[in-house]
Amino acid sequence: MIVDWDPAKAAANRRKPPRASAGFMKKASSRQDDELRPEYDFSKLKGGVRAKYYRRFQAGTNIVRLEPELARAFPTDEAVNEALRTVVRATRALKTARLPGKGMKLPKPGGR
Repeated sequence: MIVDWDPAKAAANRRKPPRASAGFMKKASSRQDDELRPEYDFSKLKGGVRAKYYRRFQAGTNIVRLEPELARAFPTDEAVNEALRTVVRATRALKTARLPGKGMKLPKPGGR
């Protein structure tokens, strides 16, 4: 189940780090920490494939966004799945049900 993330609430819930004494903290490094060191030469690596498992991951993922009123009615993914299973079982039962007469038809959705 996907729930909208509220940055204001997240910021309010975030704990502040404890204050440290000025003499015990290290000085911030002037160089960026996200740069790779020169000894890492990825041009020598063989067999590296970008997004190797992307399609496999995408095939196993099915995300659905619920409207707020439905999210309140189905608070967990288990509740949503059980409701959908019930709908599928009912639909299959209607499709396989035999009607008493040849000329009889199933009612149209909406009762018209």
